[in-house]
Amino acid sequence: MSPILGLQLLLVAASGIAVAAVARRKGWPAPLLLVAAGLLASPLVPAVPLDPELVLFVFLPPLLYSAALDSSYLRLRDVKRAVLLLSIGLVLFTTAVVGLLVHLLLPDLPLALAFALGAIIAPPDAVAAVAVGRRLGLPRRTLTILIGESLFNDATALTAYRVAIGAAVGGTVDLFQSVGTFLLAAAGGVAIGLALAFVFAWVFEHTRDSLVENTLMLLIPFAAFAAAETVHASGVIAVVIIGLYLGHRMHLRGFGTRLVSDAVWKVTDFFLETIVFVLIGLQLVTVIQGISGYSAWAVAGYAGAVLAATILTRFVWVFVATWLIGLVAKNTRQPVPTTKQAVILSWAGMRGVVSLAAAFAIPPEVPPRDRAMLLFLTFTTVIGTLLIQGTTFPALIRRLGVTTERERYEDRLAEAAAQQAALEAGLAELERLVAEEGEPDEIQKQVIDQLREKSWRRSLTAWERLGGGTGSGGAETPSSLYRRLRRDMLQAERQVFVRLRDERRLDDEVLREVMAQLDFEEAILER
Repeated sequence: MSPILGLQLLLVAASGIAVAAVARRKGWPAPLLLVAAGLLASPLVPAVPLDPELVLFVFLPPLLYSAALDSSYLRLRDVKRAVLLLSIGLVLFTTAVVGLLVHLLLPDLPLALAFALGAIIAPPDAVAAVAVGRRLGLPRRTLTILIGESLFNDATALTAYRVAIGAAVGGTVDLFQSVGTFLLAAAGGVAIGLALAFVFAWVFEHTRDSLVENTLMLLIPFAAFAAAETVHASGVIAVVIIGLYLGHRMHLRGFGTRLVSDAVWKVTDFFLETIVFVLIGLQLVTVIQGISGYSAWAVAGYAGAVLAATILTRFVWVFVATWLIGLVAKNTRQPVPTTKQAVILSWAGMRGVVSLAAAFAIPPEVPPRDRAMLLFLTFTTVIGTLLIQGTTFPALIRRLGVTTERERYEDRLAEAAAQQAALEAGLAELERLVAEEGEPDEIQKQVIDQLREKSWRRSLTAWERLGGGTGSGGAETPSSLYRRLRRDMLQAERQVFVRLRDERRLDDEVLREVMAQLDFEEAILER
């Protein structure tokens, strides 16, 4: 990477963080605001190239790994039919429909390149949709389907893209060989992901050091992606598999590893997504300058047709898939997506940076005029879906009135019951230890009473949340009162420690240690 490109990326990151901070403060969808800011800034700043290798080998692996780590293997298994129909079936269907449409609109464009464009814009990026859905309370099952689709659809799309580009450059394509290539790439990705998952799980069992474990976790997505791509397997699938496996076993790690991991990946996601969405908007001038030899109206018509086909194709496939799932699920008692959920899934088809990176990665053997048109149609589809679907997605969710009130109540009820069972197990263990220790003295009795009281208070908090955190008549519950007063006490204690440090009566290292203890206690209060 050149120093100039590095400086440009730093400026992009700094500007993007400022825009994202405003979006978070106002409660707006940050990805959409970042794209809009990039579009507005593109004519005013020097071109910032979107390096395909930077996106596919630096940005994509950690974003995929973080999403997989934070996903639920069990919930994904429950919606596997929907995820497979979207991540494989829909991607191939979109590739075919868009490819045939583009070949009809542009007869001079080789059919293989038309299908390459279809594969490029086939995979949606669910980052914006999931961010909006979580904020507005989409049902967990719908969010799981969107997340699962975004985890696996890139593998299908990139494989189809490579086959189409190979046919365009080489001139021939064998259907059976292409299917075999896809299956081998997928199987290889699964095998490599599982193998590395077992290796790193064994390493983590023998480290027991939160700093070392989280440092290794930062390397895992790059190692899995590189290992799979080196043997022509799917790096995307390898990263997703290892992320799901380690995420499912995160309870085996120490509390320090989990606390640090949560913070590390939140910061990583925020930083990388900020750069990615700003970079999308900043490609405006680069893309437009490449188009020549076409009338403005013709180019606009091509872009509008491809965008409309991309959106409508998803609607058709989702409703057909919903019907198929309904037929299969008749005798299995599995829930079927409602019409409202199908509409939401259909409209959550925003495209992202992977599509742009694939378009920029079109090899130089492709004629420059064709390459410029493919890049332009990709860019307009990405921007169109983000700005049209992304900006209207929150209003659609509100309009359909999809709520999770029942789901949230069931979650609180299940948590309260689990806390009660855990409390009883913990108290039983405490009584066993006391019996082994013999008759406690006065100080030991005080410690034991404190442990009992803390356990009961934690269980009580879970039951109180069923009532929204208030007691009868809207009065403040004992747990809420305890948390409010203890937070105020912690703030007063911090001020004393800082004052003593400023008076040189306390060393900075000691201050950091005691502040960390107070921060952990406040974190427990917030939870």
